[in-house]
Amino acid sequence: MKTRKIIIASFFALILLALALLSMCACDLRTADRKQLAESCIRIHIRANSNSEADQSVKLAVRDRITEFLELALSECRTKSEAAAVLSRERSRLTAIADSTLKTHGYSYKSSIRIDNEYFPDRVYDGYEFPAGNYDAVVINLGSGSGDNWWCVAFPPLCFVPDSDGGEKVVYKSWIKEFLDKIFN
Repeated sequence: MKTRKIIIASFFALILLALALLSMCACDLRTADRKQLAESCIRIHIRANSNSEADQSVKLAVRDRITEFLELALSECRTKSEAAAVLSRERSRLTAIADSTLKTHGYSYKSSIRIDNEYFPDRVYDGYEFPAGNYDAVVINLGSGSGDNWWCVAFPPLCFVPDSDGGEKVVYKSWIKEFLDKIFN
């Protein structure tokens, strides 16, 4: 009887150990997938001139025009390197779009755009986590660029826009949804 209890307890301990190991492997795979996500993304970062209501408002107008352009410009890209080439080639056009939007709204300051690698903190949107780390990014400074910022993922195209409750929701623009669902589900 005592031997039977030891065998049963050992069996359950072995099952618990196996489940713990499987869980750890799954976590390692998710971490690897998230790292792959970070390495395959190009973010876009738009920084307002200041935190004044007017500067924040025009930042959103620039955001709308830039993301509209990028949706079309990057629609045929299937790799990060293809997207980076398009973004480099279209940099002056992005500047023209931002500057035109600023001028249309009555602002005399201009934009500056650079493609750089910069640090981003952890961000979670609608259950999708973008881990902290360095990402390639299109950085758009409006005027001094010292105000609050807005960001999304230029490639693969996945942008975050305000929803009706004042928060942010995910707007899926391409096959990235399937990739993210694979990682996070």
